[in-house]
Amino acid sequence: MSGPAADPLPPVPRRPRRHDPGRRDRLIDAALAVIAERGVAGTTHREIARVADVPLGSTTYHFASLEEVLAEAFTRHAESVARVFDERMRAARDREAAVEAVIALVSDDLLGAQRDLVLAVELYLAAARNPALRAVTQAWMARSRQALERHFDPTTARELDALIEGLVLHSALSTDPMTPEQIRHAIDRYLR
Repeated sequence: MSGPAADPLPPVPRRPRRHDPGRRDRLIDAALAVIAERGVAGTTHREIARVADVPLGSTTYHFASLEEVLAEAFTRHAESVARVFDERMRAARDREAAVEAVIALVSDDLLGAQRDLVLAVELYLAAARNPALRAVTQAWMARSRQALERHFDPTTARELDALIEGLVLHSALSTDPMTPEQIRHAIDRYLR
């Protein structure tokens, strides 16, 4: 003897899928915002999703891991800084103009925006422990050197790149950062 047949459940209406082709880019931008605000240590999938105003699952849908999000975010940051570097060096007509371009790059571009400065330092620190992020910094250094080699030989370009990074780190970490005049003096002293 069988009991009364259970009424089948009505089909659940499907929610329309949101077409959001820019979501992955927004997640990367949100990751950069979170890193700038909370550091790499405070960056989580949940916080990135909150800042991007997307469901938490979006982060794991678009990225296999938090490490991948960080690598993509830092790559975007490095690319934006490298573009500015390329533009400044490409615009320099001769060595003298290239020296002035390097001074402006450090004083105005690399040290001009606190957010970018914090992102650079966070990348340096994270890359010290994470080989995937070290690959990002290596690519960034190679691109910087390539831009410098428009006006300086490869050895000078490599050493100048190290000087630039040192000036940036010194300014970011010092309670008494170098003034623009001191930065100019350091670069002039090395290049002239």
